Amino acid sequence: MLDHVFHDAIGALRDALESARLERQALEERFHADVLLGDVIWETSYGLPGEGSPPRAQVDLTLEWPTWAQTAYRTWYLDEEFTEGPRIGIDVVFRVQRLADAADPAVIMSALPTVAPTIGDESLESSGPTAETNYETDLTVASHAMEVSYHGFYELDEKTLEDGSTLDKHFAEIGGWITNALVRLGDLPLHYLPPVYEDD
Repeated sequence: MLDHVFHDAIGALRDALESARLERQALEERFHADVLLGDVIWETSYGLPGEGSPPRAQVDLTLEWPTWAQTAYRTWYLDEEFTEGPRIGIDVVFRVQRLADAADPAVIMSALPTVAPTIGDESLESSGPTAETNYETDLTVASHAMEVSYHGFYELDEKTLEDGSTLDKHFAEIGGWITNALVRLGDLPLHYLPPVYEDD
């Protein structure tokens, strides 16, 4: 069963990113359920427009609706009893890719906010950057990439469950933060390799 509040969260975040003219990487979007645990997970990726594939700067997003949160939501929805606020897990990974040279982590971090954003009453926590090097079969370097991830939770209180506009407002705010960070990453003076193909 797809609880509508989770669907609303997906729609609110997608609307915020697409209204900012970011391009959804269609083949990267997934919606699936863990058949053992029952968790429902939505994953997608967005990039700056007109950059080909893959884009130079990209954000990978994951929203997770765990089983216990589904149960808490159904209890409130069916029994009108609010015992525990359900939470949506959030992962935001900024990725700079197609780099011809290894990037300086300090340069990448300079484009991202020093303070992680809040969504509702919770703050996202950031990790340090992760560097990636891709090799050809002859072990020559093909490209470099770097990622910085943010993780946290969005707790739904009873007011938000009753009024979906609050959820829309909160996800619009994080959508604006994501868009701003992608633009700042895209403006960095880095040396990029050409895309696999150019947009028509």
